[in-house]
Amino acid sequence: MFFSAFVMFHRFEDQYLKQFIQSADKHFMHGYNVIFYIMMDEPSRLPRIELGPLHTFKLCVIFYENTWQDFNLILMKNLGVSILSHMQDEVNFLFVMTINIFKNDFGVETLGKSVAQLHAWWYFKNANYFPCERNSKLAAFIPFGQGDFYYHSVIFGGIPEEVLKLIEENQKGIIHDTKKELTSIYESHLNKYFFLHKPTKLLSPEYNWDPNFRTPPQIKHIQIAWQSEKI
Repeated sequence: MFFSAFVMFHRFEDQYLKQFIQSADKHFMHGYNVIFYIMMDEPSRLPRIELGPLHTFKLCVIFYENTWQDFNLILMKNLGVSILSHMQDEVNFLFVMTINIFKNDFGVETLGKSVAQLHAWWYFKNANYFPCERNSKLAAFIPFGQGDFYYHSVIFGGIPEEVLKLIEENQKGIIHDTKKELTSIYESHLNKYFFLHKPTKLLSPEYNWDPNFRTPPQIKHIQIAWQSEKI
């Protein structure tokens, strides 16, 4: 069985990439076959990568169809192409992540057909305060008072077919809003998708905790330290 972490690499994250790779090699699906797909627009900036047994990596170069498009839309389009062209035949499960630092093991307990990450900032808040999209003209609209959780876009995953469905629906939503000259954010579309299509696996905030927060007693082991200062 093969697992994958597909890493969306932003230009301003150079300093974190090597730390991410080193921590992921140690903690992500340790003892299993893993392919790290790293997406970046300037391959020359990829640091030297040394991985342990059973771990390999593949570089995915970002293709810009239109430079004026939302960067998250560009990333999702590239990911969709990669899933269809080769990923769906190479891995059984796929996690899409932005660059953060693994602190403890991220193992098979996280697997599911469709996996969503609960947002650390909003997990202990009342649902009425969730920053969901409340403008009914936008594709990501969720009526006030509805929604079980607020999901974080830094991690999502599942079997490749389900990840592909998610990113295709997100693309449709962003394109819909753009054509109407409306502004929406990628995370709102992800929350709308999981509002309509409930994930089969929820990851607690421990899997992406913000270390700048005071850690409450409910958080026992931090699997990933979210580098929130990057946003």
